[in-house]
Amino acid sequence: MRMRPYAALLALLSLAGPATYAQTHRAVAPAVYPITEGYVDAHGAMIYYQTIGRGTPLLIVHGGPGESHDYFLPYLLPLARTNKLIFIDERGSGRSEKLADPHQYTVENMADDVEAVRVALGLGKISLLGHSYGGVLAQAYALKYQDHLSHLVLASTFASTTEMNQALAKIKSQMPPNRQALATALEHAGLFGKGAPWEHGRYPQAYANLAWGDGYFSKLYGARPDPNYDPGSQDTEISWDVYREMWGSDGEFVIDGNLKSVEYVNKLPTIKVPTLIIAGDHDECDPSMSKEMNAKIKGSKLILLPNSGHMAFVDQPVLWNDAVAKFVNNK
Repeated sequence: MRMRPYAALLALLSLAGPATYAQTHRAVAPAVYPITEGYVDAHGAMIYYQTIGRGTPLLIVHGGPGESHDYFLPYLLPLARTNKLIFIDERGSGRSEKLADPHQYTVENMADDVEAVRVALGLGKISLLGHSYGGVLAQAYALKYQDHLSHLVLASTFASTTEMNQALAKIKSQMPPNRQALATALEHAGLFGKGAPWEHGRYPQAYANLAWGDGYFSKLYGARPDPNYDPGSQDTEISWDVYREMWGSDGEFVIDGNLKSVEYVNKLPTIKVPTLIIAGDHDECDPSMSKEMNAKIKGSKLILLPNSGHMAFVDQPVLWNDAVAKFVNNK
């Protein structure tokens, strides 16, 4: 007698027993990835964290300085399939605590905050990924807390403020002459305290459009520019107290805040953990700096993604996520 396919499947499952049925059921069930969030009191600063995913921990730090982890999403979500992702908002940024004294916004303090989160969440050894300024923070962490790292990922970043200032000056020099002249005039006139009272603490709209439009846009994107990118809106997404303390108050094309202390090139050879350096082929953080970091960190791996800018995980999300997942999971 020929059994119908459904009846045959039920008969097979009954013979196989409950364990096989449970395994089969799990194999076809959609995966669920709950989000956990909270705060860690890191020596006087409440640091917001959010976790999602399964596997060994991958802690991710954002750029700016003064941005938040939000710009990583949804682009980095595929990494949750292979790793437990821990996003944080750095002190003073995003949903983390604002501090009365802006002098407490330093890369050194933020490295200690990362360590406080690692300890408080009981993560053990972590992979640490930093993008842009977050890559500077990741280097600072590695130079102080290397024993607590399993892997280090430096994405679209720099190890020397002197070199980054040279890259920024080059970007400015490539602007259309009339736009470059206007940006310079606005810088010389002073960029803060202009316009309506509520605008005093940030760039004038005209300068934001010049810097983040004419200046940066071609260095941010390549294959897939963000269709929602608006250079004039960027100034509402930054924690300006953090940004001015760390980047400075004299415009986008010079770092003259406390990030001037970042000169790590000669210290990079002391980093011994497996390191991936990844950037876009026409990155705002000039790829020559990624090549230098690769040369300084023995055994490190360098990937320059094609047709990609500073937001390489937006331009080439499959290549970027695949490279990170394989590296931190030793595949």
